Amino acid sequence: MTTCLQDDSIFIGKSDNGEGANQYLPLKWGNRHGLIAGATGTGKTVTLQVLAEGFSNAGVSVFLADAKGDLSGLCRTSDLQDFLVKRAELIGFSDEFKGAAFPVAFWDLFGEQGHPVRTTISEIGPLLLARMLELNDTQEGVLNIVFRVADEQGLLLLDLKDLRALLSVVNEQRAEISAAYGNVSPQSIGAIQRSLLRLEDQGADKFFGEPALDLRNFMRTDKDGQGMINILAADTLMNSPRLYGTFLLWMLSELFEELPEMGDPERPKLVFFFDEAHLLFNDAPRALLEKVEQVVRLIRSKGVGIFFVTQSPDDIPESVLGQLGNRVQHALRAFTPKQQKAIKLASQTYRPNPAFDVEDVITTLGVGEALVSTLEKKGEPSIVQRTMVRPPSSKLGPVTQTIRKSVVSESILADIYTNTIDNTSAYEILQARAEKAAKAAAATRTEAERKPATARQSNRQSVGEAAIKSLARAASSSLGRTIANALVRGILGALKR
Repeated sequence: MTTCLQDDSIFIGKSDNGEGANQYLPLKWGNRHGLIAGATGTGKTVTLQVLAEGFSNAGVSVFLADAKGDLSGLCRTSDLQDFLVKRAELIGFSDEFKGAAFPVAFWDLFGEQGHPVRTTISEIGPLLLARMLELNDTQEGVLNIVFRVADEQGLLLLDLKDLRALLSVVNEQRAEISAAYGNVSPQSIGAIQRSLLRLEDQGADKFFGEPALDLRNFMRTDKDGQGMINILAADTLMNSPRLYGTFLLWMLSELFEELPEMGDPERPKLVFFFDEAHLLFNDAPRALLEKVEQVVRLIRSKGVGIFFVTQSPDDIPESVLGQLGNRVQHALRAFTPKQQKAIKLASQTYRPNPAFDVEDVITTLGVGEALVSTLEKKGEPSIVQRTMVRPPSSKLGPVTQTIRKSVVSESILADIYTNTIDNTSAYEILQARAEKAAKAAAATRTEAERKPATARQSNRQSVGEAAIKSLARAASSSLGRTIANALVRGILGALKR
């Protein structure tokens, strides 16, 4: 028996319904999002790899987070091991099953296993940054004020040193700023500064800076028309779950803002696969969950599909889960009451198949088997089918570090992203202002010292003299240099922003 492939769909595998029907994901519904769920070791990664290959073959670019390093094999041809060949024969896919490599770009927030991924503090904004820093409501409010001050003073916040410099200014001017925007306490400023230090210790300082990521570099095809598969090294990133989840949400938000409306295209422009998707939602405040729900609901009209990969469907909020039209459910285990409840809930989300009970089958699926339901015809979900997933054409498992480095160095993106650019921003501007203030203070002090001693009627310092000395002391310290210009504006009225 030979499998008949369809040009407008991705072949997932063959169903066990007595007729051996093929299971496809129509490209037309690729932007209606999806879910790949199942316990550890049941085949989720292989399913992800098969779908990524299918989208790439159709000229659709892919972004995926590689939590364990297993997906780097997409850049090399399959070794065609015996168990893969047997699987292909079993589902009638042996004639079409051939090894193939796919165009891959490796990325890494820390710049170690791929092209560095960077954005600026200003672009990520106070809401996402507050979640990344694990701030409470009061501290988040202060961070919002800091961003407002930056906007009003025309200060670019590109990296962590920019934000630190501005935090120092806000701390010194907190009485004036509190009167205008609400209470800014030194305790809240200190908490934000400590959180920044923790974030830096996790390596996130490499994430903020320039050149910032141009998301158009994700949406490319090679000379043969295959879509680029962008693989984010997430094995180390998983140790910082807030950073991981916030980064993914930032990417979605940026795409939503930048891409034009496309309606319902014949195939997506870009498809995201978010592994360990529960990290996106754990402990997320209501405002953030609403933003995720909004982006997921609306981004499909931009030609972007999102597939969440996680262990259980109940890892995904119900408001988001209801928008995932394409589903691949691998085996779940029922060892605890919580797991039994999750299985029951998962079985209720499928269009029933009279041939079997979904709740019973979920616990008996073998490795590489799955319950599959995709959108069909006018966008209605298909009847769920028990399906044996096809073997991937690319290498199963990771490639060596030598191969990975070779792919990175040969990429046309290497010249764009490898080296950091330190443009003039808040830190440099505040430092320049502080140096001006120090010189002005020194000049005023010198002028005062030239006056005849008899000009003074007492040894008591005037208000102006005391202010100038205070300014000079501030300007002499690394912290004071960042606030000196603001003080001079108040005392001398002679400097302009």
